[in-house]
Amino acid sequence: MISRYLLPTLGMAGALVATNASSTAVSPSRKPQQGCAWEQRVDADIGLQSWVQRCDFGFRKIDFLVVGHSLAQRYSDGGAPEPVIDVFDLAGSESLEAGMKRVFAAATEKAVAARCVLAPFRAEGIGTPIGVKRYAFVPDAAYGKELAKTQDPNDIPEPPCGPYGASDDSIDYFETQPAAGSRHFVYVHAGQDTPLFDEATLKLLPPSVPALP
Repeated sequence: MISRYLLPTLGMAGALVATNASSTAVSPSRKPQQGCAWEQRVDADIGLQSWVQRCDFGFRKIDFLVVGHSLAQRYSDGGAPEPVIDVFDLAGSESLEAGMKRVFAAATEKAVAARCVLAPFRAEGIGTPIGVKRYAFVPDAAYGKELAKTQDPNDIPEPPCGPYGASDDSIDYFETQPAAGSRHFVYVHAGQDTPLFDEATLKLLPPSVPALP
């Protein structure tokens, strides 16, 4: 049975359609939104290659930049840039699974983290690109039963596993690319609507990849 926390909103299900796109794709997986144009970023300093949209809606312009270890979306009409892809380094010889668990535990209350488990990310109507593995932290069996008894099915609850856990209100997940030769993994904040970055063609870079000129 698929956890309710892995199911997308209807709008997002239409946006992130099933895809066989590879993380090594040389073009975006969909057309840009009206008023926007795709451009490729190679941010070697954080180990991420991505396709993002630069948009001009007249009253608002949107572009992307690196803030710390995240790719962030910036709005011309104010507000701090919004991180959409967080990039994490593996520590020493740790595995990808161990790295994800470390990041999750550091950002989550200890009592909550103890009741959540790492599971493959699955969402109705959303496929996973070739060479990519996606994961989410979800309530364990006992915690899930408890939530089912106490939550109002008409409400959208807070993510039960914290800020790096699966949500009913947004599409968010950890992504790894085991064959890429990268020492990184990412947390993707795809949100509720079609994102202005291409989640289907992200590429985690191995060491010593030069930036675009």
